[in-house]
Amino acid sequence: MSLASREALASARESLDALADNTSVDAAKLADELAAVTALLDREVSLRRVLTDPAQPGEAKAELAKRLLGGQVGGECADLLAGMVRLRWSRSRDLVDATEELASSADLVAAERQGVLDDVEDELFRFGRIVASDSALRSALTDKVADRAAKAGLVRRLLDGRANPVTERLVARLVTAPRGRSLEAGLNALSKLAAERRDRTVAVVTSAVPLDDRQKQRLGDALAKLYGRRVHLNMDVDPEVIGGIEVRIGDEVINGTIADRLSEAERRMAG
Repeated sequence: MSLASREALASARESLDALADNTSVDAAKLADELAAVTALLDREVSLRRVLTDPAQPGEAKAELAKRLLGGQVGGECADLLAGMVRLRWSRSRDLVDATEELASSADLVAAERQGVLDDVEDELFRFGRIVASDSALRSALTDKVADRAAKAGLVRRLLDGRANPVTERLVARLVTAPRGRSLEAGLNALSKLAAERRDRTVAVVTSAVPLDDRQKQRLGDALAKLYGRRVHLNMDVDPEVIGGIEVRIGDEVINGTIADRLSEAERRMAG
């Protein structure tokens, strides 16, 4: 996103946070309504262009949005979108992306209120690992010609009773409406949103054997001190690292594995 759209998105996030502070707002319902609006804007190119036309007065666009959504979504959702179209967006597509993000964030608000946000973060990570290790499953979930209802049903069968309903909704929405993203990219974006709900950084930690609670606490404390904020650890076990740990935060990798040291030694000997 360019500067104008980033500023608009930041304002939209603040509006959602204000709604989240009001416990009378049904966050799960708001998420479903925002997802429906995302689908509408994604499908109706001419509509989103009108709603982001910089030549049109913001108030006129807000009134149009309210007329279109009147009776179809709740007042909170309509007001939220009306506020968004008053803002300046560099591309009409950015409005769709922002609305989709707010839908996911509203579901994460619901998880936070239930005290299960940490569980949702972990479940999203574990689901991503399962998909990465099962090519047949990934193909079924990303098949472009497969029926959307069939893919949603597959997600239900995979996660029902094994994951929080919020996780199931987020994954099902991603699988049935990927909007050009890979499944991996979509899951990573959801994990990042979940972490940001608690102002934390996500670290993917790979070790040869599972770390115990004391080791995870020490690692989390060290990373929090290094980055100046809380760090949520997504744990992964890979015997091929031989020993030590690899910590990946975004594009940064802190590698302390024996395998990495052996590879470095081999490179030096070969050089």
